[in-house]
Amino acid sequence: MKKVFGLLFVAGLFAFASCNNTEETATEVETTETVEEVEVETEMEVDTTATPDTTNIQ
Repeated sequence: MKKVFGLLFVAGLFAFASCNNTEETATEVETTETVEEVEVETEMEVDTTATPDTTNIQ
């Protein structure tokens, strides 16, 4: 009896998995996304007047 219920359960899974919802696929095809990439350039000023730290030299 368990095998019969198991086979019915598997058949039910296949029945629900094989159902096709055409409304979802139609809306997925119609929607398109456009992605725009923006490059950001940052300039950093370097302090050329700084002197190296020489307090820890042995």
